[in-house]
Amino acid sequence: MDRGQKAAAVADLKQTFSEVGVVVVTRNLGLTVAQSTQLRTKMREAGASYKVSKNKLAKIALDGTDYLSLGDLLTGPVGLATSIDPVAAAKVVVDFAKTNDKLEIVGGAMGATALNVEGVKALATMPSLDELRAKIVGLIQAPAQKLASITQAPAGQLARVFGAYGAKEAA
Repeated sequence: MDRGQKAAAVADLKQTFSEVGVVVVTRNLGLTVAQSTQLRTKMREAGASYKVSKNKLAKIALDGTDYLSLGDLLTGPVGLATSIDPVAAAKVVVDFAKTNDKLEIVGGAMGATALNVEGVKALATMPSLDELRAKIVGLIQAPAQKLASITQAPAGQLARVFGAYGAKEAA
């Protein structure tokens, strides 16, 4: 890698760190190309990304970002899982690590908040941003649905009473 490529890699990582909501650091203990491709595919489906970077370049890119605390975790062969949604990257990495012992979660950070392995696992159990939005919409819609059913109930009762009188008259 020449100096220009290194500068471009640092700039790309710095931009990534400024845009994402969470960074999860993983240690690669011998993932095959197929396994790595499978992990990257799952990450893309969840709206996240997984990059393997040189530790020195990643440490340089961390300067001036909220993720400065990750510098200590960058030792050995590591990969960086990132996503704008604070839950997506953690959820995919934790699920993949359960089925594959060659991927080890080292830690992570959510903005300026550093996360240990347990913190990343706890983050993975939380509902995603889309799930939370769906719950909020459901909570907002529920009172409107109840209000509509309450206002329709008296009309329905009147219709049943008139129907009963009509049936009584016909009989």
